[in-house]
Amino acid sequence: MIAMPESASGVVLGFLLASFYGAAFHLVFGGPIKRILVYLAAAWVGFFIGQFVGDFLNFELLKLGKIHLASASIGAWAMLLAAWWLIGQDS
Repeated sequence: MIAMPESASGVVLGFLLASFYGAAFHLVFGGPIKRILVYLAAAWVGFFIGQFVGDFLNFELLKLGKIHLASASIGAWAMLLAAWWLIGQDS
């Protein structure tokens, strides 16, 4: 069996959580199918920016292994809301 390095499992978990956030956002706010790609990208970018900020500031609230869940989730949802606002409702 091939063992995954600790950091690789954190990256996989981060992509899964961010993908879930993006899909859930699209489910709630709807729109054309092409918007899910925008929401997924926004969630991924926001999650990893939030992860970086949480790691830089040593934010320990809701930490799961190497992932700072609170700051990463806040970053993902902030980027999702920003993407939703920037896209508007016309597409």
